[in-house]
Amino acid sequence: MEELEGTSHAINQFLGDSLAIEFGVRFLLNMLVILILVRGIYYNRYKNKDFVFTFFLFNVVNFLICFLLSTTKLKMGFAFGLFAIFSIIRYRTVTVPVREMGYFFVCVAIGIINALTPLSMTHYELIMADILLVALTFGLEHGLNLKHENFREIRYEKVELVTPERREEMIEDLRKRVGLPIHRVEILNVDFLRDVARIHAFYYSDENENKSAAYGGSDSDD
Repeated sequence: MEELEGTSHAINQFLGDSLAIEFGVRFLLNMLVILILVRGIYYNRYKNKDFVFTFFLFNVVNFLICFLLSTTKLKMGFAFGLFAIFSIIRYRTVTVPVREMGYFFVCVAIGIINALTPLSMTHYELIMADILLVALTFGLEHGLNLKHENFREIRYEKVELVTPERREEMIEDLRKRVGLPIHRVEILNVDFLRDVARIHAFYYSDENENKSAAYGGSDSDD
């Protein structure tokens, strides 16, 4: 009887040590991936320290919750429940830019993947999943070579050029005035009493120079 108890204690100790080692390996892997994603990709491009703090904190807390509370029955429902909770937080707090929300959900997903991936899977599969997420994020940030279409709101006094048949002449005049490669315009309204029109002049650039375009506002040049 004592031999059985001794064997059981040894097995429990071995399993406990194995779980601790598994926790350490997964935690270090998670921190390495999130460091590359947030510090190496996001911060180097946007230099926003506030979001770096948030991404790291949410990822680590999410990883710890998932790993320490995970069971066979809870894994799938628990993971989707966390996304639901974070979605509620998203709509009850200050509006977060769309790009930062993308990074936020990637950080949450990395924490869930590294914590809840079944122990039966090899670490190579887990590492490949992390590499895939980081590579996809890096590729979308740097590899698509897409340009932003920004706009500038302008009060334009040459109402005689507002007509459709003189649109190209109007665009050329705006290019000379504002010094931007304007390619199209939208007429918002025309005040014939004051001989002034309110227009949106659109142009392409590498970065989103007109932040108000993303938040629903507008800049104006009088």
